Amino acid sequence: MSRLHSENHLVSRIGWLRAAVLGANDGIVSTASLIMGVATASAGTSQILVAGAAGLVAGAMSMAAGEYVSVSSQADTEEADLARERTELETQPEAELDELTQIYVKRGLTHDLARQVAVQLTANNVLDAHLRDELGIVEHMGARPIEAAVTSAITFAVGAALPLLMVVFSPASALVYSVASASLAFLALLGVIGAKAGGANVLRATTRVTFWGAFAMALTAGIGVLVGTAI
Repeated sequence: MSRLHSENHLVSRIGWLRAAVLGANDGIVSTASLIMGVATASAGTSQILVAGAAGLVAGAMSMAAGEYVSVSSQADTEEADLARERTELETQPEAELDELTQIYVKRGLTHDLARQVAVQLTANNVLDAHLRDELGIVEHMGARPIEAAVTSAITFAVGAALPLLMVVFSPASALVYSVASASLAFLALLGVIGAKAGGANVLRATTRVTFWGAFAMALTAGIGVLVGTAI
């Protein structure tokens, strides 16, 4: 005898998880790169801390604003589609029913069965049926601008604070190497956490995060050396 079981699908985390990984990754990479660029230009520890702190605040605010604006644009588009769908359902109900039927036919149902499904779903909640099956808009993947903005800002600040702590506790002679190695370790940890939370391949996610982080930091450090030499 089969038993019912509940499932907690990982896709429900996609909204906040994307913002969290993006924020933390950007916080670590941008702040570590900034610190290394300033440090290789022969700046003192106090100047490096000021630059890093300014980068933390500015970056967190920029992430929050950017996420809010971009996700709000997504929400506006979804609202526009929702309003248009409501109008079409009120003015062309039969055409919309035919459209829903064809969607199910394309998914493999016979025309008669597809029609029955469309009729029953329409009777239950016509707008929800069209939003889900025609437009692909589902509740757990809907745009949440404030959630994305807050998550990105907080995780950016946490990520940026990690390289800054290395500046405080590392000797000046080894500062660049300490920040670089610690930041790569932080990125690897972030890759593991993000992969575990999203059910992804840990090795692939970790390699991707650390490779591009190392590339960004190496490039910024190289530019810092060139600028410091020129000045």
